[in-house]
Amino acid sequence: MSFGQGGPQWGSGGQQQDPYGQGPYGQGNDPYGQGSYDDDRSRYGGSQGRYGSDPGTPDWAALADASAARTRRRRWLMVGGGGLATALIAGAVATAIVSSNKDNGGTTASGENSTLPTAPTLPQDTTQPQPSFSSVAPLPPPNPKDFVSDRKKDTAPLSADTLFPGAKLTMGNGERVYTKGLTTRTGNCASVTTGALGGVLERNGCEQVFRATYLRDGIAVTVGVATFENEKTAKKVVQEARGGVAPLPGKGVSGFCKGGPVCRNTYNSYGRYAYFTLTGYTTAKSVTSKDTAAYRTGDDIGEFAFRQIVRRGEAQASAAATAPAG
Repeated sequence: MSFGQGGPQWGSGGQQQDPYGQGPYGQGNDPYGQGSYDDDRSRYGGSQGRYGSDPGTPDWAALADASAARTRRRRWLMVGGGGLATALIAGAVATAIVSSNKDNGGTTASGENSTLPTAPTLPQDTTQPQPSFSSVAPLPPPNPKDFVSDRKKDTAPLSADTLFPGAKLTMGNGERVYTKGLTTRTGNCASVTTGALGGVLERNGCEQVFRATYLRDGIAVTVGVATFENEKTAKKVVQEARGGVAPLPGKGVSGFCKGGPVCRNTYNSYGRYAYFTLTGYTTAKSVTSKDTAAYRTGDDIGEFAFRQIVRRGEAQASAAATAPAG
């Protein structure tokens, strides 16, 4: 008896402001005195001038004072402007020195070595031919699954030895080691099945079945790998599967899953391959749904079969990618 189960995101203000006033001789603000030089008759002469009462006689003293004041203003403007220009030039020179030190990879002002790289030297001769690049995008690498999804592309040698190599199988982090028993291959797919699985395989054009048995701690697993024309057919087989693959004892593995004990069946597919597992105890003990040891053993062997099919596709895709264009 057996039971089945499937696989396991600057300022502001008025218009045209002059920071130094609107000229020393016109109307407006004067930063060095109050009032203007044309309109303040109460200061520099007039009907009630402070230096005389004759409006027709020029007040020479007042005119001399005004001239001296204008001279002083010009001198201060020149001194202030010269100081500003000197400060700007000094700042520019300092910036140039610092930039030069950085660009040349020399030392900084503190004497520490600069870690900035020097600017690369550009080629002087620009008449040499430049490299050209193809405007055609390269082809994407082959998809490994394509090679195991259709019989026409899946042309690499296939045998029980390529599917189930070696004498032992190690799973997990190396803590689970399985001993391999017998391996077989047959083109009579129905002959290595139990229950209704044989009919399902035959109706869907099964080409061949490869089997191998693995043993660990009294638990045996027979895995069967069947091939079909394409991926669509293999998926259909899994959907229709009933029964299971027949146990394969021998070569150190005693009989199991015969005469009444309950065993566990699984059905899965990848590409044009359908693979099945049958798990049971060699002591005629039944497998229950809570039997974690038996489940883990069956899942390990099923995963191994899956990996082998995937590797087959990867090997063929790699060979196609490196093959010379013909």
